Amino acid sequence: AVGPLSDVSRARKRTATRKRADGATGDPDTVNAMPSRFVLKSMNAIHKTLLTVSFGKVGWDAGKMPVLKLTTTGRKSGQKRLVMLTSPIQIGETWVIVASKGGDDDHPAWFLNLQANPTVEVDIRGKRTTRTARIATSEERTTLWPEITAKYANYGGYQNKTEREIPLVFLELNS
Repeated sequence: AVGPLSDVSRARKRTATRKRADGATGDPDTVNAMPSRFVLKSMNAIHKTLLTVSFGKVGWDAGKMPVLKLTTTGRKSGQKRLVMLTSPIQIGETWVIVASKGGDDDHPAWFLNLQANPTVEVDIRGKRTTRTARIATSEERTTLWPEITAKYANYGGYQNKTEREIPLVFLELNS
């Protein structure tokens, strides 16, 4: 079968047998399945459209987390790439984002792009700034991860689904 449902079924089957980083085996009934790439791209497009047609009045929050527009430079194409992301915590002027990709084994494309070119543009509630993306050190991640998962428990589930350590990224304001 083709479509999001079949993708979810495959993800659950894969998760049920994959050994997690903590040594446990994923339980398909308790671990959220990764939505299909089509579903993620569709949600992103709908979110961008909602912000556009509402002239920025609707769509800047997802649950308890602020939404931001992140523009990276494509590592292969050199073209600007826009993605909508949530930021579970802010530290002063620095926004923190989570490269979870729903617990997929691969990093999100935007993360790979900012590794190649850390200069990014961030739009938060219509205020656009140029920032530098910096991947959190292991120590920083260890300190912040409990706060992040307390605000959005799914991040903990995503981490349990994958063997890769889900990176945190600081979007630091340029001087």
